[in-house]
Amino acid sequence: MFICYIRTRLLGAKRMFVLPVILLLLQYDWVYAEHPQLTTPSGSIKGSLLTSRLGKTIYAFRGIRYAEPPVGELRFKPPVAVETWNGTYDATKDGSICPQPTAGDPVSEDCLMLNVYSTKLPKGKDNPKRPVIVYILPGAFYSTTSVSYWAGPQYFMDQDIVFVTFNYRLGSLGFLATGDKESPGNYGMKDQVVVLKWVQKNIASFGGDPDSVTLLGYSAGSWSIIFHMVSPMSKGLFHKGIAMSGSPVGGWPIPTGQLDIAKKQARLVGCPDDTSKNIVNCLKTKSAKELGDSFFGFREFGYDPILIWSPVIEPEHIPFITGQTKDEFSYSAFNVVNNETLTKEMNEDWDRIAPISFIYERGTKQSLKVSRAIRKFYLDDKPISKSNREALGKIYSDSIETFPINRAVKLMAQYNKKPVYYYRFSFQGRYSHFYLPGTNNTVPYGVVHHDDLIYLFYIQRLFPRFNATSPRPEIDMVQTLTTLHTNFAKTGNPTPTRNPTLDNVKWDTFNLDTQKYLDIGEKLVMKERMYEDRVKLWEDLYPLSMYN
Repeated sequence: MFICYIRTRLLGAKRMFVLPVILLLLQYDWVYAEHPQLTTPSGSIKGSLLTSRLGKTIYAFRGIRYAEPPVGELRFKPPVAVETWNGTYDATKDGSICPQPTAGDPVSEDCLMLNVYSTKLPKGKDNPKRPVIVYILPGAFYSTTSVSYWAGPQYFMDQDIVFVTFNYRLGSLGFLATGDKESPGNYGMKDQVVVLKWVQKNIASFGGDPDSVTLLGYSAGSWSIIFHMVSPMSKGLFHKGIAMSGSPVGGWPIPTGQLDIAKKQARLVGCPDDTSKNIVNCLKTKSAKELGDSFFGFREFGYDPILIWSPVIEPEHIPFITGQTKDEFSYSAFNVVNNETLTKEMNEDWDRIAPISFIYERGTKQSLKVSRAIRKFYLDDKPISKSNREALGKIYSDSIETFPINRAVKLMAQYNKKPVYYYRFSFQGRYSHFYLPGTNNTVPYGVVHHDDLIYLFYIQRLFPRFNATSPRPEIDMVQTLTTLHTNFAKTGNPTPTRNPTLDNVKWDTFNLDTQKYLDIGEKLVMKERMYEDRVKLWEDLYPLSMYN
């Protein structure tokens, strides 16, 4: 700017008008740098700046409304997409959190918002058209949020991708299903479809490629991906899937309705439960907070069941990755053995409690058969105590995660015409979502559900931020996981070439003969037949022929 000023003085007073123009342009550049602005098919939008783990500038557009607020007559109805807006949309900060129990932050039903992160925006006709990763949140369909302090993009954005996160309706607001026209359900899933359509329409404006969209989902998000793969509503809206620690194809049939849960929801907030119409009409009058806080009334045994609401039934052939952590929900056993009341109740009423805790059918001859078989196999028919806590933990993990995920990967390998990859995440760093009791949150119990997310997202409320100067081994795992996921998003192959960052491993596809999987620990190692004996027990108890 100083050089430009001197030059205009030398050119004479008649050229001094150039100076304000230059200053205006410089001011515009400064404003753009602080608040990047672009135009999408939906309208003009203004964002903000973040910084990646390794120092890249992230163009962040947060809190973009993709559907009308689902309030009033739009509660328990399919989403109404926001097609366009007037003026410049302010996407400089996080949007609202959807109603859920003990959110810790203000919640609002006006929460159907998404976030887009990019490190290279289009300039004129130059569009980088980078692969897009759309992240579907965990939370058992009743909790969590996409706000940047829970799903921080700082680790992923060191890779050359465009990253999208979003909220969708949760709990009864997202999945109330009476089994009839009063409330067919799946509102949260239909929210997700609107997001995928929004991505197809707008993502090129952020430097993304609408023809290269990978869905990344964890737990409930993993369930969601598998549902999208078989849903005609989602056909053509994505091209690859990474389903982490979750599968809907276990020892339970996918429901066509959840009227019993809808009735319980009604009773919990003082509504009649005699007809679907009365249930829905009354629930529309209740506050979102009241509905979210009523969640704890669904618990039947300690913290169980872990899963309550789920999508209902109303295949796409794509490259697919799925897998699980080493210990998944095994920490749930601590809640039982460290509570004398729960231990006594489980021991004395095993046949009733087991289907609640391990999520399979109740009150049938089959459920009794399953309860007796797993008690014999895992516990040798011995009472629950601290001495067999590890065995009890395996029942939690195998019933809720290991068996359903193993069944999903086998079905995918059998029927999917595209490559299928399987993994186990066994890396144990210094941080975890569950620490051994009495260690003041310093000694991780193992590698539990959500622990791999520590290395994909900056979870500001729970864990430190890993930067370029952070100690190993955590920063190495950040690089490993984000590289594997980005490779897959770009090529459909997580290890397209030998790479020292990935221990030069070749991740072989899964097939029914060898059943190979990648063990992601301190080193990346190919192995075969994960938890074979334990999986066989559940396959024998729930053969696929039962659902034919």
